[in-house]
Amino acid sequence: MPHLASRRPVVGIIGNMNLLNESYPVHAGGTMNSEAVAQVAGCLPLIIPSDPHLVSVDELLDLCDGFLLTGGRPNVHPSEYGEDETPAHGDFDRCRDAITLPLIRACVDRGQPFLGICRGFQEVNVAMGGTLYPEIRDLPGRMNHRMPPDGTLEEKFALRHPVQFTPDGVFARLLGAQEVMTNTLHGQGINRAGCRIVIDGLAPDGTPEAIYVQDAPGFTLSVQWHPEWNAAGDPVSRPLFTAFGKAVADWAAGQRAVADAPPVGRAASVG
Repeated sequence: MPHLASRRPVVGIIGNMNLLNESYPVHAGGTMNSEAVAQVAGCLPLIIPSDPHLVSVDELLDLCDGFLLTGGRPNVHPSEYGEDETPAHGDFDRCRDAITLPLIRACVDRGQPFLGICRGFQEVNVAMGGTLYPEIRDLPGRMNHRMPPDGTLEEKFALRHPVQFTPDGVFARLLGAQEVMTNTLHGQGINRAGCRIVIDGLAPDGTPEAIYVQDAPGFTLSVQWHPEWNAAGDPVSRPLFTAFGKAVADWAAGQRAVADAPPVGRAASVG
């Protein structure tokens, strides 16, 4: 059995409830998410059944070193940000809400790293007290950010618009550019930014596309687009997942150092 320090850091990939063959319920995660975590971030991908009847936030925090908050068709329920449900809000996954929102807040407090993608990006904003627009394309002056209804995966995940970052901001420094091209496959978006949410990148129509949590002790970068597509080859996706992987490895190394310390050392470190 390999020593604990030799294992890859574990990234919990937030799964989505789906129906296989339109009848068999499954907790699933896209292959491209696992590939990005394993091949670019250098971590062990572990799909999480996002259901509070099956797992708890405390168990996940203990089991995983970091979390990938994936995209998903269901939206965050508007009651989570103080609004009533309408047909425009679409479908929901209340079990996922019950796991991810407290998980995000716990990670922010602990400094445990996460990377938010699409719905995950929106979850981070809601978890920190923000609100969402139910349908971006219905707002005056906004473009249609939704996934094209037809075409191949390559066509659906094709680069479609630029994102402009804050000059010398977190994303501009990480990606080495003030403007990048991204795909876009979302219907909802940030209305009011949550407490400590810094909007660090915008689409041409003013839609927030890149955020982080101000003064958080850990990695909290989140994006509205889907960097898991072609993560190894895309010049924007690769540094994002590489930085996330390093943050997860650093967290794992710190946790293992505490776990491997002798009892006297652990007691001394608490004091």
